[in-house]
Amino acid sequence: MERRRGNPFLEILAASIHEDFRFPILEVFAFLYAISTFAFLGLGGGIASMLSPQSGEAYIHQLVSIQMGIPLFIFLILIFKNVVYGFGSEFEKGTIQTLLSYPLKRHMVLTAKLLSALGVSLLMFLGIQFFALFIMAPQTVFANLATVIVSYLASLSYPLFLTAILLIVAMKIRKGGLALVLGIVLYFALSVASGILTALSITTGNPLPLKALSVLNPSLALQYHFNPLGSLVGGEILWNPSFNEVLAYIGGGYCLVIAAFLIAYYYFSRRLNI
Repeated sequence: MERRRGNPFLEILAASIHEDFRFPILEVFAFLYAISTFAFLGLGGGIASMLSPQSGEAYIHQLVSIQMGIPLFIFLILIFKNVVYGFGSEFEKGTIQTLLSYPLKRHMVLTAKLLSALGVSLLMFLGIQFFALFIMAPQTVFANLATVIVSYLASLSYPLFLTAILLIVAMKIRKGGLALVLGIVLYFALSVASGILTALSITTGNPLPLKALSVLNPSLALQYHFNPLGSLVGGEILWNPSFNEVLAYIGGGYCLVIAAFLIAYYYFSRRLNI
């Protein structure tokens, strides 16, 4: 009897997970996620109470923001390791060329790689985050579940957009070390540009640069929804977007995320010459 062949997609996914999270990488990052999440959740409860003692929505937003601080940075480190360095290195080693020899369309190969490099990381991050919230403040979370979900959506938009851009960089460079360096430079360049635009808005009293920046990073719009931004010119409220405006910025941010990933898929499927 002829031996039944396995599913090529699942084979690539399993091999990618094994490579991306070989021992002790998964255990180390799971520990870092857990310890930083619970530590900042305990600290964040007191800080959030001082910052937003009267509003349940503002309180839960501050709590989620404080809790996400370090874990979100750890998530970015894992993305740099798996997507930028890992993907670039696999071009150098010839691994991608081997995977493309499977009887599978290119976009499915890329999907399997992203489910490993990004999907597992995101699942681990969100799983520990929500578990910690429901353990430490279940009643507050259930009462403000919409605010919790919106806070996570707003905060993850920019990292996901950055992931798509770095994926394109890795495919263009095809060298793990160089792609990692360029990715770090791009990350800090965008961070500096964000700081400059924010300072420009505050000093000039013009919220337009900040509004443009919030399309890329909707968490800013959500932050200023709960904590209105004041201007140095005259001391008036510079920007206090409504909740519907925040949702519009989040929608715009994810449109950019989808567009960036579509470009990455198009390049991998149509333009990548291997």
